[in-house]
Amino acid sequence: MKNKLMTGIATTATAALLLTACGGGGEEASGDGEELREVTIGVLSIAPSVGVAYGIENGIFEEHGFDVNYEVSTAGAAMLPAVSAGQMDFGVGNPLSVVTAVDQGLDMKIVAGYSNSLEDGEDVAGVVTRADSDIDTWADLEGKTTAVNALNTLGDLTVMNLAEQDGADPQALEFSEIAFPDMPAQLERGNTDAVWIPEPFLSGLLADEENELIGYSFQENDPGMATMVTFTSGELAADDPEMAADFGEAMTEALAAAEEDQEGSRELLVDFLEISQEDAEALTMERLDGELNNEQLMDMVELADRYDFIGDAPTAQDLFLEE
Repeated sequence: MKNKLMTGIATTATAALLLTACGGGGEEASGDGEELREVTIGVLSIAPSVGVAYGIENGIFEEHGFDVNYEVSTAGAAMLPAVSAGQMDFGVGNPLSVVTAVDQGLDMKIVAGYSNSLEDGEDVAGVVTRADSDIDTWADLEGKTTAVNALNTLGDLTVMNLAEQDGADPQALEFSEIAFPDMPAQLERGNTDAVWIPEPFLSGLLADEENELIGYSFQENDPGMATMVTFTSGELAADDPEMAADFGEAMTEALAAAEEDQEGSRELLVDFLEISQEDAEALTMERLDGELNNEQLMDMVELADRYDFIGDAPTAQDLFLEE
């Protein structure tokens, strides 16, 4: 496996933003002799990031003229200032983080999709509590503390919406920030009443009979909802719209290939997340898809506006590349 893949994401996930970019370092050329455009993309320390690894390992980005390096973050929100400042060219994170950044004055553009929750069955992120707690429903989270990896993102937004639908006061829910790898221990110690957690951590928690699942917050809000998107700065999109569009196409192709080749993707997860082959084969994977569903994403913007996660809701023109 190429050196640029060996970053030990799982073991470095507690840092807010680790500058662990690998690869690059000198000019490279594509197969047709043209110089590759070197770009850096921020990824999260979770299983779907294997889509970027797959595109690198199988030369898909190079076929599109890109030499891709990556940096690791624990939350998409941590990437946004770096992308805005040009320290990274692209980022992968949840779409609400992008919407919030735009609301706060950062000029950001979504260039492609990335991953989606599953429409039925076991899903990719859920809320877990202790089996001996008095929390059995979304409404039971009222007055309790739920840990999320970052506040005002899709975790707390979807939990609040489900709790309200279940009859609770969404403003009476409490949320705390805990990094995903630290959540199991904090839940066991009673430092939080529940945790909102994705794969690969979710499977591990549920393997312990002392824990129980309340539900899948993505799937129960909007089956198949977008969980992450690929974004860049408005400045890069304006200065080099062709590059932004080309990278979106490269990402879309890489994700489609990774989704189709489930065996190959899961093999990469062993080194990418430093997990066993058995765990890689067992975990529930998000559906990787670079195609954008703009209408669905704007529905999420409306929900964020409803719960005052944002001030002035961005428009589609604010968020997406021009056609």
